[in-house]
Amino acid sequence: MSKADLLRELHHGKLLVLPNAWDEESASLVVEAGFPVVATSSAAVAGALGHEDGERAPWREMFAAAARIARAVPVPVTVDAEAGYGLEPDQLVAELLAAGAAGCNLEDTDHRAGGLVPAEAQAERLAGVRAAAGEALVVNARIDTFLPAGGLSEEERTDETIRRGRLYRAAGADCVYPIGMASAAELGKVVAGVGGPVNGNTSAELDLDTLASLGVARVSFGPRFYRAGLAAMREGLEELRRAAGMAVPGAGR
Repeated sequence: MSKADLLRELHHGKLLVLPNAWDEESASLVVEAGFPVVATSSAAVAGALGHEDGERAPWREMFAAAARIARAVPVPVTVDAEAGYGLEPDQLVAELLAAGAAGCNLEDTDHRAGGLVPAEAQAERLAGVRAAAGEALVVNARIDTFLPAGGLSEEERTDETIRRGRLYRAAGADCVYPIGMASAAELGKVVAGVGGPVNGNTSAELDLDTLASLGVARVSFGPRFYRAGLAAMREGLEELRRAAGMAVPGAGR
């Protein structure tokens, strides 16, 4: 079984939990903890490379980081490829496969014009990716309707998410990812309406048991662990500054 086949199979059955990594060491920690797949976070990878999220990092640097992660671990790696960096489907797929990816996230935010890519245009792009990849990549189509940049009202979001989810699945996506959904009732409607694997996130209302009971196939955490590490370092530095008797930066100005 190829790593892509294994990753695809893991979307059916027990909830697939994906703590996101950003470099070789964090990816190795995920594997050492017993998780069967490593997922990257574009925000975390970009941050570790000194760039902001939202396709502001050079795509070659992002794929090079993904390749280092894939070489470092024996399990499938699914790469957050943002919106595809403006690459044509053939080149995008070639870069992902060259990096050792078994899967990818592709989002429908338009980072250049703002807002969302029209659903039909995104479905056409996903179909191009599927045609280029065959079964060699597991495609997780992110749906950004619940993000503020999506520009949709609360009344529109759930129906538009289901519509996009169906289009993306018909275009060849293995899974759809309505990022930012925090309501169990709304997420349940999306899972039922899409009729295929759905990627969820945890929230105050959505713990792992609830996500599993709703029929969610996989759960990911984005840059949460990366940011938690930075927060812990910031707190440790503050404690060290106080212990050293150092003045607060900028005090007295």
